[in-house]
Amino acid sequence: MLGSIQRIESPMRRFSEGEEVDYVIVGVGAGGGVLLQRLARAGFRVIGFDAGPFWDTERDWVSDEKGAHNLYWNDMRITAGEHPLAFGANNSGKGVGGGTVHWASFTPRLHPSDFSIHSTDGVGVDWPIPYSDLKPYYELMELELPVSGPSYYPWGDPHGYPYGPHPMGGVGDALIRGCTNLGIGVSAGGPVAILSGSRANRPHCIYRGFCIQGCKVGAKASTLITHVPDAIENGAEIRPNCMVSRIHVGATRRVTGVSYFDSDGRACFQKAKAVIVAGYSIETPRLLLNSACPGFENGLANSSDCVGRYLMAQAGNVVLGRFEELVRMYKAPPAHALTEEFYETDAKRGFARGFAIQTVGPLPMSFAKQMMVAKGAWGWGLRSVMMDYNHWAAFGFLGEILPNADNRVQLAEEKDRLGIPIAKITFNLYDNDKKLIEFGKNKTMEVMWAAGAQEVVQEARYAHLVGAARMGDNPETSVVDQFGRTHDIANLFLCDGSIMPTQGSANPGLTIMALAARAADYLIREGAAVFKSEERNTQKPPIRRDLSPPDTWGHGMPRI
Repeated sequence: MLGSIQRIESPMRRFSEGEEVDYVIVGVGAGGGVLLQRLARAGFRVIGFDAGPFWDTERDWVSDEKGAHNLYWNDMRITAGEHPLAFGANNSGKGVGGGTVHWASFTPRLHPSDFSIHSTDGVGVDWPIPYSDLKPYYELMELELPVSGPSYYPWGDPHGYPYGPHPMGGVGDALIRGCTNLGIGVSAGGPVAILSGSRANRPHCIYRGFCIQGCKVGAKASTLITHVPDAIENGAEIRPNCMVSRIHVGATRRVTGVSYFDSDGRACFQKAKAVIVAGYSIETPRLLLNSACPGFENGLANSSDCVGRYLMAQAGNVVLGRFEELVRMYKAPPAHALTEEFYETDAKRGFARGFAIQTVGPLPMSFAKQMMVAKGAWGWGLRSVMMDYNHWAAFGFLGEILPNADNRVQLAEEKDRLGIPIAKITFNLYDNDKKLIEFGKNKTMEVMWAAGAQEVVQEARYAHLVGAARMGDNPETSVVDQFGRTHDIANLFLCDGSIMPTQGSANPGLTIMALAARAADYLIREGAAVFKSEERNTQKPPIRRDLSPPDTWGHGMPRI
């Protein structure tokens, strides 16, 4: 069961042991799930590996914060640096659907400016593609998920959404009130990949507040719900609870398959004509580095020494305000209103790039942790705050941290239970980052005060990892090209958030999916040449709208 009324009826295809397939995809999350579906629909023989389970939402998911613990990647990692990152619930997922099963499903697009911040602002690096190359894939994903939101969204490249916006909850009302009182533009009701009206065999949202614990209703989009069923229907195999440990390279400097540990801990090998890694910004570089071999002593695809480097996390401070009236911030999707008025660079602020302010809706356990940090609440003081939970609202400040080569993923000497070296992550903030965070945090608190809060506190934190295997035209300064093809190995591809050269102030999920759909069109256009040729066609592929899952078209509100 995938939600309350959606069921996978088709038996899954099983490739026999030793059988060579066209593609192995490592990780069935935002990028891997979209690629799996499209390549299967195009007729390729494809297997998706995921280190976690294939979720049965009725049996495996519960409406409980503590009970959702297994949705997250909780394996050991070493975190270092002056500003170390926290891992677990705030980052990658573990299981089919990846992080999309526990994302808040905010789906704003990147702005056109995000693709050229070095040219325009003198910081970071430019993408090898412009916004216009990704725009049709944004539109596709907004239909396939689908995305609910306003008929007119004014920032970046103005556009509308296929489903109408969600009604406002108490937190959204507070953000709208605070922004309006300060003359700041604000978007109500999205964009968020949660159904505001029923669609096919998925019901509409019932506003129960457990979005990031896994949506048992099936109203919230995840690739588990939106793309995996169609992949299976078209002949893809998914091997859950299988941890890929190494990518193998043959005598011709082309990948030949992957080693993995199956659900019983047995060491296995899967032969493939091409490999796509979609393990996200920690596990993707970890796998490439751990696959070092003669000819690739520093790790696969790492002649540039960029594998693991330029890791980015968005600033994600949470600002909390106490109101006299009841707010009940759980009674709405956590993500349902935002402003991007401060997204672009403003030279008067004294730093480059910008930030967004979004609604968030922490449930009681998360709220308790935030109050311990923000107020130092403990003992009876914490109990007193918790009894006041329904009077608090929370806004998330989402700020762009710039790429830096010293923020990186490396292999540690310590190993996990399977004998694979674990990841060591080093992260530091730099001058521009610190100025942006200070300004953005204070502006978000100003909006909370303007909304009528009686008390305002904040917790410093991070959100949304991207980078560590970035794309670019120059093989000396990047890992993959514009289609995710590694510069060093012609039949090895990467397709997840790790390939993003910069991160903007938008949640990255929609962009990762759009990049995956574009990469799929490229792979389908290239056909068998991917498996045997060293030539690289850099021409844009035709956009294949016929690859969308069933029930994508003819649904939702008319576009304006």
